[in-house]
Amino acid sequence: MSAAIELTGITKRFPGVIANDDVNLTVEKGEIHAICGENGAGKSTLMKILYGLQGADEGTMAVNGEVVTFNSPNDAIDRGIGMVHQHFMLADQLTVLENIILGAEPTSGGGAIKFKEAEAQLAKVAAEYGLTIDPNDLVETLEVGERQRVEIIKVLYRGADILILDEPTAVLVPQEVEALFDNMRDLKAAGATILFIDHKLDEVLEISDSITVLRHGKTVATMRNDGVTAHDLAELMVGSELPTPETGESTVTDTVALSIQNLTVVDEDARPVLEGIDLSIRKGEILGIAGVEGNGQGELVDAIIGTAAVSAGTIGLLGNDITKLSVRKRREAGIGYVPEDRHREGLLLDAPLWENAALGHQTQAPYGSRWFIDRKGTRRQTAEIKEQFDVRTPNIDVSAHALSGGNQQKLIIGRELTSNPSLLIAAHPTRGIDVGAQAAVWEQIRDARANGLATLLISADLDELIGLSDTILVMLRGRLVAQVSPDDVTPRDLGAYMTGAATQDDGQAA
Repeated sequence: MSAAIELTGITKRFPGVIANDDVNLTVEKGEIHAICGENGAGKSTLMKILYGLQGADEGTMAVNGEVVTFNSPNDAIDRGIGMVHQHFMLADQLTVLENIILGAEPTSGGGAIKFKEAEAQLAKVAAEYGLTIDPNDLVETLEVGERQRVEIIKVLYRGADILILDEPTAVLVPQEVEALFDNMRDLKAAGATILFIDHKLDEVLEISDSITVLRHGKTVATMRNDGVTAHDLAELMVGSELPTPETGESTVTDTVALSIQNLTVVDEDARPVLEGIDLSIRKGEILGIAGVEGNGQGELVDAIIGTAAVSAGTIGLLGNDITKLSVRKRREAGIGYVPEDRHREGLLLDAPLWENAALGHQTQAPYGSRWFIDRKGTRRQTAEIKEQFDVRTPNIDVSAHALSGGNQQKLIIGRELTSNPSLLIAAHPTRGIDVGAQAAVWEQIRDARANGLATLLISADLDELIGLSDTILVMLRGRLVAQVSPDDVTPRDLGAYMTGAATQDDGQAA
């Protein structure tokens, strides 16, 4: 076999940080090559360099044996490299075909788009790689796994035969992961080369032919996937055992922290996105919510935190009705919040870490009061969060944008847990976090639970939900459709409830 990708001596520096330090990576043609590493190990930076989003300070890149320099993603695309990002980049209001050809439309001399020609080319690509999708479907009607398939076809349509898949299973249920892996095997059989970025080591071991491990910006190992174990990979990545999220014995009390009754939320067209939601969380309890993304979990969080209007029903916190309180009043009443999208809702990316540590709590000690920010208190508290939650940064004056995604997440979680909340809303708290950071986050959540914290946990990681939760509710199309015990349910069972393939009444396929 010959190499599709050869990266030699790749080094990339940012202020105060060396993201990639003399990294070497060789990917053979026609293989699935996994890249593992903890947050801050340099995976994302390396892939951005390969895809032309960033330039390396040192080192060389070769594609199919030819040394190349990329100044933009267009240069990478011209060399047959396509990237499927973790957060889908599709326009919901357009059809599958319109999304796939967007920016690469075949046109006539007069500028009209040749839709029939595009559809024929799409059908050819789909057949060649064993991928099926209806080109006339609106993207907004597609399930998450189908949207991901559109993203893959989109890069193949542009001629890519080297695919970078960035955390592709992060939002998929087990059945969709199986379908994705089948698609990846078909792509490989058709001659494609795949770089697979993932932090779920069991998935890496299931699908990859070869594995490269990065640690602290350096290449520490490259190996064939032959007899390698999750323990081996965890040891290479973080120098420790593979963590598990199990909570141990129950700490649930009789005191209700959050009570929601008959909650209904409608969208701008007056259609219910949440309907008849009843749930309660007691002190010392973790209540998990399972559901395919887009089935009301986000709206539930928005209603509790106060960013979505409630059409009917009530929300109570420690016996007090907070249904009509502002977001600030709810935060001051004791709601901690780890948002799903840390960039959009959790951080000011251009602001220093000490300012970000105060967000949402700036009216309370030690950060300040209603009238002023206590700069010294804020800096002192930020330094404590940095140490306690292992936020890897040269100092607390760097901008949040300079941190890796995992360290950004650890800063947010530290900010919320050190505010002594009565209720923690944790939406995907370990998304994009490596096994070492996962272990730290799980430990902090377990400790807070043992100290009486009530937690609403929303996660696409079903092992995490089962391991951490005391009770799990399943949400489908804005309703709660099942309640299960973590002791008796498997990820596949949850996946069946989440997609409607099984019902609570009989537990059988519908």
